[in-house]
Amino acid sequence: MARPDPALNIRHFAAFAATVRHGSVTRAARAVNLTQPALTQAIARLEADLGCLLFERGAGGMTATEPALLLAPRAEAAIEQIGSPRVTGTQVRAFLALARAGSYAGAAQDTGLSAASLHRAVADLGVALGQRLIDRRGRTVLLTPAGARRARGFGLAMAELRSGLAEVAAWQGKAAGRVVIGAMPLSRARWLPETLLRFAAAYPGVDVAVVEGSHAELVGPLRDGEIDFMLGALRETTALDDLEQEAVFEDRPALVMRAGHPLADPAQSLDPAALQHYPWILPGGDTPLRHYWEAMMQAATGAPPPHVGIECGSVLTVRQLLVGSDALTLLSPAQLAVELDVGLLAARPTPVPVRRTIGMTHRALWRPTAPQAAFVALLREVAMKGFA
Repeated sequence: MARPDPALNIRHFAAFAATVRHGSVTRAARAVNLTQPALTQAIARLEADLGCLLFERGAGGMTATEPALLLAPRAEAAIEQIGSPRVTGTQVRAFLALARAGSYAGAAQDTGLSAASLHRAVADLGVALGQRLIDRRGRTVLLTPAGARRARGFGLAMAELRSGLAEVAAWQGKAAGRVVIGAMPLSRARWLPETLLRFAAAYPGVDVAVVEGSHAELVGPLRDGEIDFMLGALRETTALDDLEQEAVFEDRPALVMRAGHPLADPAQSLDPAALQHYPWILPGGDTPLRHYWEAMMQAATGAPPPHVGIECGSVLTVRQLLVGSDALTLLSPAQLAVELDVGLLAARPTPVPVRRTIGMTHRALWRPTAPQAAFVALLREVAMKGFA
């Protein structure tokens, strides 16, 4: 899902952040347990990598430049997430690749590193942290609870450093930055495509990646820092204490069926009891839409909802199933606009109104870069103009 992270030198960032914090090479070296020459060399290497000065050197000490002030909060946050001065960038990269791939062979393929190098880096990481991070299961690996916590912290640390480097590049006038969006089904109908078109025109140098999936598939990568925010139906906030949700618009799902279906004629009143006698195709039982359907059926018929014979969250698959049968579903008309416009499918209002809130979800402490913030602002604007 995520691109392999480069092997950033964590100790260089730690030296840099300490120097910004203390304003003195002497005090910074003491804080990160380095010699003054080693710290000075680390800062020089980071400046060379970035192509800009991070400090003005003077008799009064080290004064952070503008790009340093952009990068320092990101570096501090990353170091806090990593949680140990003994961890190296190579170990972080190797462990994250292993956590994502689930095997050394897969991690080697994703990173281009040898399996032996990955074995060694992960083993050294476990020793450095004094923790057992993985359990072997044949050719695959499972993260221990400590390993899962470390993987999340490392992922968030890398997300912070990527954002900091992008902000420095933007300050330098370079086209830089990346926005990674987790897209649940409804957002992919009109809202996200229209926003993508407008954003690409306004920010041609910024890459955008769209990761499609359900809420269950996307919430983990969101928490791990692999995606920046996700779009779709909002959830109960009690289960999302580490995430923040923003309502953007209200969606009104409709009953959808094939054209010519016995219930499709808008001139005929819809008998709610008839809904009990047709097969239903709906997403899984843990989705908001399924819960809305259950409440709607109970309220409309006064009886328990009928059995759902086919559970499916793919709009393309549902469309084909509807066309070839008398099945019914509950979907937003925007998700099947083309099929409805050409008369392949028909939609009718639900007997009891169904409304669901659509919006954005991000990490509670997320600090977007300028392009990420611009994309979020454009999402709000597009929804207000009726493209949702």
